[in-house]
Amino acid sequence: MPSPTPLVVMPGTGSDADYCERAFGPAARAAGLPLIALEPGGDLVTDYLSALDDASRSGPVLAGGFSIGAAVATTWALRAGPQRCAGVWAVLPPWSGTPVRSPAAASATVTADALERDGLDATIAAMAADSPPWLADELARSWSRLYPGLIGQLRAAAALVGPTVDELAQLRVPLAVVVSDDDPIHPRAVGEQWAAAAERSAVRSTTLDAWVREPALLGRLARDAWTEAAG
Repeated sequence: MPSPTPLVVMPGTGSDADYCERAFGPAARAAGLPLIALEPGGDLVTDYLSALDDASRSGPVLAGGFSIGAAVATTWALRAGPQRCAGVWAVLPPWSGTPVRSPAAASATVTADALERDGLDATIAAMAADSPPWLADELARSWSRLYPGLIGQLRAAAALVGPTVDELAQLRVPLAVVVSDDDPIHPRAVGEQWAAAAERSAVRSTTLDAWVREPALLGRLARDAWTEAAG
């Protein structure tokens, strides 16, 4: 009997493997998929791509992620092809192509600037003053874990050229896209654009309030969309 297909997932900018475990772990376990949640490293994008290459040496893997993790997963899937990739779980894609005018890229750059200028404690305090309590608590936890490497990770994410619409049209594996109706950092239109461009895709939508209260909802929606796209 072949081994179950692993699901390799990458967090969003400033987040970590702990959040990926909470967002994707329950859905992966329910589907019988071993979960590999990657921790952001010093060379963010290169490290993620290398980890996906390593994980797929013994057979195809599912590649997934949140925000910038979704962009890296899809970029890798385009390169790897069906021989090494069984599909993509793209949760809240941040942008297509260049990050110019992207709210997510702008936010990452502003945070990196603040960390370099003001330090970790002051940046966390300023973020918490302008953020809902759930976001302040989550980012304070992950930023404290990732700093000082977090600065380079934020800059690498903000500079990433994501998959273009033309490239997405060449994707030959099932693409699951999860969008949020009211998340200003991850516009719903971006995810819908990704899904419309891909040959085999399905979309599920949620709201900011719903996935904030229950991160595992994101994984369930991605699993359901992937099941439909793989149909």
